[in-house]
Amino acid sequence: MALNIRQMEILDLARATGRVGVDELAERFDVTLQTIRRDLGELADHGMLDRVHGGAIMRSGVSNIGYEERRRMNEDAKAAIARACAAEIPDNCSIIINLGTTTEAVARELQHHRNLTVITNNMNVANILVANESCEIMVAGGALRRSDGGLVGDLTSEFIAQFKPDYAIIGTSALDADGDLLDFDMAEVRVSRAIAGLARKTFLVTDISKLERSAPVRIISMAELDTVFVDRPLPGELTGKCREWETRVIVAGVGADGTG
Repeated sequence: MALNIRQMEILDLARATGRVGVDELAERFDVTLQTIRRDLGELADHGMLDRVHGGAIMRSGVSNIGYEERRRMNEDAKAAIARACAAEIPDNCSIIINLGTTTEAVARELQHHRNLTVITNNMNVANILVANESCEIMVAGGALRRSDGGLVGDLTSEFIAQFKPDYAIIGTSALDADGDLLDFDMAEVRVSRAIAGLARKTFLVTDISKLERSAPVRIISMAELDTVFVDRPLPGELTGKCREWETRVIVAGVGADGTG
């Protein structure tokens, strides 16, 4: 498919933010809603986007979006979520942090915490926190996934099983409407399940756009979490379920100036 300039810009915006809206695009490019819908339809027909109500999102399915694209998506939301999560983590505690660009944002917000013990299978998290001299970092063994610095596999799970940290901070590739956390890689999912099952408290950090994505492998349910940190309120039905499960939800909104 030969993209026109507008379609290329739409695709760039979708890669940067994860989602594009018909109304916003029509205003941005000064064209009709029908023109934007046609553009999104063509991009979806050629496998570049997935259509959703009111717009489109980056294509999901059986493989994840590339790490660099994920890192750039919803950066302001991730930063706000990370600040809210870090505010709940005291000094002098132990934490286990798994893979993901949002968990890496949390690591950046922990750089000034004191006397932390951090266990991780995420090389990026270890590299972020190495500057914090009061932080003891323990990195899991396992097979290195070069695409995102993740360590996965049986060796990783065996290493992690030795610990009982105060907090687990986990991310997810997608969220189902019933509250299930979803991912693409079975090896990564096994590690995430182990992490969530060990900690005294388990925190999920995720932006709300994950509800518009799908992935084939179930990690755990929100019912098994202590706290969920999101950038916008969850849908009403899912909010009700979290109340039933006694899963706390903290909304870390992003202001117009990009601050939380």
